[in-house]
Amino acid sequence: MSQLQNTWDYFAGILPSLLGGILLILVAWLIASLVRKAITKGLRAADMDNRLVGWGAAQSEEQGANMIDMLGQVFYYLIWVLFLPGIFETFGLTSVAQPIQNMMHTALAFVPNLLAAIVLAVIAVVVGKFVRNLVYNLALTLNIDRWISKLTGQTDRKTPGRTAQGEATDAASTYKENKDSIAKVLANIVYVLILIPILTVALEVLGIRSISEPIILVLNSIMAAIPHILVAVILLAVGIAIAKFVGDLVKNLLQGTGINNLTDSVDVSGIDKLDIAKVIGQVVSGLIGLFFFVEAINALNLEVLNAIGAAIIAYLPNVIFALIILGIGVIGGQWIGNLFTRSSGSRWAGRLVQYLLVAFSLFMVLDQLNFASSIVNTAFMFIIGGVAVAFALAFGLGGRDFARKQLERLDDKVDKEKDKDEAPAADQKEPSDFDM
Repeated sequence: MSQLQNTWDYFAGILPSLLGGILLILVAWLIASLVRKAITKGLRAADMDNRLVGWGAAQSEEQGANMIDMLGQVFYYLIWVLFLPGIFETFGLTSVAQPIQNMMHTALAFVPNLLAAIVLAVIAVVVGKFVRNLVYNLALTLNIDRWISKLTGQTDRKTPGRTAQGEATDAASTYKENKDSIAKVLANIVYVLILIPILTVALEVLGIRSISEPIILVLNSIMAAIPHILVAVILLAVGIAIAKFVGDLVKNLLQGTGINNLTDSVDVSGIDKLDIAKVIGQVVSGLIGLFFFVEAINALNLEVLNAIGAAIIAYLPNVIFALIILGIGVIGGQWIGNLFTRSSGSRWAGRLVQYLLVAFSLFMVLDQLNFASSIVNTAFMFIIGGVAVAFALAFGLGGRDFARKQLERLDDKVDKEKDKDEAPAADQKEPSDFDM
């Protein structure tokens, strides 16, 4: 009897907790079902499935509806998770309820940070898009493309182009595409520059150090590099403008001096059409642009690029002198070859002299550029020695008759000169009639 009483007392003691737990389960199910239904019905009433398709988040209306159902299920289970600690505690399962409760406290404490980060991200996107559209329209209004075309020397931007199939395109549409592309690039750069600092603050608000700190470090590095990048871009722009101006100035000055007439005496294929003034102007322009390019690299403060820029500047004099030597060798070889042709009457001899001088200048160019100097010098010595030996053999074996004739002529000439010198002396020694 006492055992039955104890059982009844135990059952009567846990009955309120059992009924309370069952009631909480019913309440949780009811609230979760209502929330799920409200979310799915509300989003469908707002035509969210079609909007998801329009935003590109869903490929079809059916997929958008499935996404809405999944969102309703997420909130359904979230309501259950919120009620689980209370249900387990009502049943006396504190050891099970405590971890879930701690997790919920941590998640709920993180919600304000998450909402603040989302708000900051939305603000960044909205402000960035607004400024991007403003910069885009401003760039179109100011016609940035025309100024950049003048800066780079590409003035003919309205010429009609062609498609990949070879069809002619409209000149106005081609020009508009070029102009739009530059405006879009500038607008997107401004958009990114606005997003980076605000997203950095949003990540700091989240407070997840293991995730936010590396990303913040990268974003801060980008922000720190932006001033150097801007300085480098400004240097490049100024360098291009100065290089173009100085190059055109040098070309016009040299054209006034008549330097292009130097090619009249040089009969090389295609060289009579060479505009020396234009070439020199382009070389000067390229050198100035190269100097500014190296300075722009130095402005980035990247050690590897700085070393490359210093090496380019240090090697540049060798290249300049090598080009000068090559030009003198080609033009001078042609001029001296023509001189030999006119004096000797042999076109073959003139060509031989020309090619020898060009080859000699090529060896000097390779030596000036420090391309395996020892090998180049050795090869040059072998070639000169081989040519000398070949000439000696050819003259000694195949030209013996010619050499004998030339030596006989030389000997006869010497004898005649000797006879002329001895004749006046003999006349002076003979006595005259007056003396006798």
